[in-house]
Amino acid sequence: MSESTALAGDEALSHAAGQVVASTGDANKRPKITAFFDNDTFTVSYVVHDNESGEAAIIDSVLDYDPATGRTSRASADQIVEFVRSEDLKVAWLLETHAHADHLSAAPYLQEKLGGILAIGEYITAIQETFGKLFNAGGDFRHDGSDFDRLFTDGERFNIGNLDVTVLHVPGHTPACIAYVIGDAAFVGDTMFMPDYGTARADFPGGDARALYRSLQRLFALPPQTRLFMCHDYLPETRAEYVWETTVEAQRRDNIHAHHGISEEEFVTMRETRDKTLAMPRLILPSVQVNMRGGHMPLPEDNGMTYLKIPLDAV
Repeated sequence: MSESTALAGDEALSHAAGQVVASTGDANKRPKITAFFDNDTFTVSYVVHDNESGEAAIIDSVLDYDPATGRTSRASADQIVEFVRSEDLKVAWLLETHAHADHLSAAPYLQEKLGGILAIGEYITAIQETFGKLFNAGGDFRHDGSDFDRLFTDGERFNIGNLDVTVLHVPGHTPACIAYVIGDAAFVGDTMFMPDYGTARADFPGGDARALYRSLQRLFALPPQTRLFMCHDYLPETRAEYVWETTVEAQRRDNIHAHHGISEEEFVTMRETRDKTLAMPRLILPSVQVNMRGGHMPLPEDNGMTYLKIPLDAV
């Protein structure tokens, strides 16, 4: 975990122990947001809570994984556990924005430690169907989303304590991507990055650059001062510090791939051309086969050991 600065217009930020806490003004009306940055995968996980009730959601958690040895650890997740307990929060939700291809989810571990309902968008079933075949997942693997406790539909609403949450289906990076609009904040997953880094790739199975453009326009239609929280920051050469918070207004004005005035055709041409030059994420094969199971590992084999598969010449 490293301390870093988040950009949020004139939002004040406080720093503590590798966490960045956004100052939210009236805590009864706006979510309190604490970010946890994982240096190894450049992933930002969030604890979002209602200051009045103490009810919380954990968004896009990280299970530490070493691809060279196959070893897992819970150091990153334990920082979240420690924070939740220190703040006496009640975890109601474990939210995933999509089936990540760059890190393994720690949701089952956090659920065991802290409780909460594990949820994702309903189109996770499309991911399970596609990647279940790729990994030849076998009869024990279900393609119906039942590894998750709740599958959200587009426009569905729920609550974190007194905070209203709206689910937006924002496909393009994957068919199953969703964003969570919580009060004046939106958690957008991989659909976009900070304005100086652009937008997600759209060349994974089921990805679609045209759908991604339309999803971006849907997010850009949120109120201009809506705070947008990224799932990653990859630190472009033009910047010295990791950041993961911006606004709709800033994205519309400055996003290098999709700012106001970029047409759908221009975006699709750029995105498809650029995606052809990109290497696959280094953890895509272990990540997807775990995350399509809601963060659960495949069942142990007859020797009692659990294995992840690496399909050859397939991706």
